[in-house]
Amino acid sequence: MRVSLIGNPNTGKTTLFNTLTGAKEHVGNWHGVTVEEKSITINYKNTPIEIVDLPGIYSLSSLSFEEKVATDYLLSHKNDVVVNICDYNNLQRNLYLTLGLMELGANIIVVVNQIEKKRLRKIDLIGLEKQLGIRVLSIDASNKSSVEKLKQEISSFQHKNYCLPYIKKLPLQNCYNLIDKNNMLKDFFAIKMLEDDENIKAKFNLKNNFNGSEIVAKARYDYIDKILNLCVSKDSKIYGQSKIDKIVLNKFLALPIFLLVMAGVFYLTFFSVGAFLSDGLAFLLEKFISNPLLNWIGKIVGTSSWIYGFFDSAIFGGVGSVLSFLPQVALLFVFLSILEDSGYLARVAFVFEDILSKVGLSGKSVYTLLMGFGCSTTAILTARNMEDKNAKIKTALLTPYMSCSAKFPIYVCIGGAFFGASNIFVIMGLYILGVIVAVTISMIYEKTILKSKEQSFILEFPPYRSVSAKQLLGVFFKNVKLFLVRVGTLIITMNVIIWVLSNFSFTFQYVNSAGGESILQSLGRIFAPIFIPLGFGSWGLVSALIAGLIAKEVIVSSIMLFNNVNGGADEFALSIKDANNSVFFVSSASVISYLVFCLLYFPCLASMGVLSKEIGKKWMIFGAITQFVIAYFVAMFFYNLVKIFNLLGTGYFLLLVFAVLSILISIIVIVKKIKRNKVCIKNCENCSKHCTKKLKGE
Repeated sequence: MRVSLIGNPNTGKTTLFNTLTGAKEHVGNWHGVTVEEKSITINYKNTPIEIVDLPGIYSLSSLSFEEKVATDYLLSHKNDVVVNICDYNNLQRNLYLTLGLMELGANIIVVVNQIEKKRLRKIDLIGLEKQLGIRVLSIDASNKSSVEKLKQEISSFQHKNYCLPYIKKLPLQNCYNLIDKNNMLKDFFAIKMLEDDENIKAKFNLKNNFNGSEIVAKARYDYIDKILNLCVSKDSKIYGQSKIDKIVLNKFLALPIFLLVMAGVFYLTFFSVGAFLSDGLAFLLEKFISNPLLNWIGKIVGTSSWIYGFFDSAIFGGVGSVLSFLPQVALLFVFLSILEDSGYLARVAFVFEDILSKVGLSGKSVYTLLMGFGCSTTAILTARNMEDKNAKIKTALLTPYMSCSAKFPIYVCIGGAFFGASNIFVIMGLYILGVIVAVTISMIYEKTILKSKEQSFILEFPPYRSVSAKQLLGVFFKNVKLFLVRVGTLIITMNVIIWVLSNFSFTFQYVNSAGGESILQSLGRIFAPIFIPLGFGSWGLVSALIAGLIAKEVIVSSIMLFNNVNGGADEFALSIKDANNSVFFVSSASVISYLVFCLLYFPCLASMGVLSKEIGKKWMIFGAITQFVIAYFVAMFFYNLVKIFNLLGTGYFLLLVFAVLSILISIIVIVKKIKRNKVCIKNCENCSKHCTKKLKGE
């Protein structure tokens, strides 16, 4: 038995999927959170039931990627039981999809989900069931006992015949003539033809337009209004509206509030709570795991043995340092989950819609880019919900410019060593720089090779909600598990490879005892001169960047490995300031340059793989090369900028900036004036002789 879950975004569909199956799929009030069908089989009373979670959609018209995925799936699985999730307080909009499913002749159970404990309207569910002619249940999607009655209903489901009276009033005769009379879905196909649905028209090889989408929409909404007038009490309150929005969405305050909120998140994650938990975990790992085990290994093989060096540097040093960031990674995801589940991030998408639309993106891109702060690999997948191909490619290419969670160990370790408490401003600056570069690149793409079409963007404001402690714990443990798996597999493997390459020569001699250059040192010296203009042309730093292509966290563990650091942040800070070590920074300018380059250079190989799959190999290669070039020149710019600042001091530096900006503004004004005059003259010359003579002063 197969059950398909379908509903509008923000109705609790994925929450219901998680409750039914015990899964832990990402839940959010965004259009495009679920981008493809997901399925899990459960056993209920010795009966296997496959539960399929389809993307959140507003109708069965194939106007977006999600709608096409859902419609194609339902057409190819006509015998599924379809559980249609509706929000208790948004029935008018939600029932529009229900009518589409009824037109399809689906086996429907309507589930009215009580997302808010405080109901704004009273609904006669028995009357609603009678009017629609299909089974209607009321549940709380997050409550297991409440969902139990849905399982019972699914297991004993029997199809009911129903009719939609408005179909007979639609001008469908011309459409019926194009469909086989014996086709079981002739009403559905005829209505889709009338709506000019491109997917259905392609199925029947039709090129003519019927232009009846408004007629169909009016007929559906008239029927919905008739039902709701009989079954739902009227209420003047508007679901989702809040007085807080007058402040949060204020055109002057919205952006500063967002920056303030993110600054608070960064402070708690990187310095306050996060730093305390990270230091505590590092202490526990060192005292109770690494030190006792190293002492035991040293007694067996001796401290000068390569075996001891392997465990000291590759395992306990590098991996232990990355593992100490576990609390901060988990906290960052928890805070992002709070912002999303509270309803705030939906408002952020609205705030950025106007800004992004000017550079060829839509509010849909906001979700993808914000997810990029967590993990670029998974964020890129959500770009597939764009209707416009160019917008999809552009959003996918811009996502790696966002500073993902794998990069912040680099910022905390290297930046903290040189800037101390002021590092919070460096970290915030890096996050903002990533956004600025992405927006600038998008603007260039929009004017040149990836011009976007105008896109629809439907956004609903969920009410501000308190966040479930259970859900936050789920987010916390899920990300702890993912991080531990990543550390236990990818990072340990990479550290072992890097340790071997950095401790053995091409003749496979252990360099610590035999002397000479390691394999990695020899290779690093080849590429190091390229980065001299950026201020960090040493083999160690360049080798760490190469290792970072696998996973950005490996950059920190590689530097620790090269410098033989197996302690905490203090030992790391001293090591990268010591010119006698393999990896060190000569100035704050070179530190800033390195951090900027780490922010912007090649994405990790996993992200490149997803990019290749989603937008094609050519665009992936183009994006990677572009990122490297941009990273190189932006890092060079900041390296020289900080050098000038250190040389001149604050006062002279500000005067210099003011002078440069004045010159640039003057050049822009002059160029615009010349351009206007040229356009005027050209137009006059293409106009009448009289106009040309006037221009010459005759």
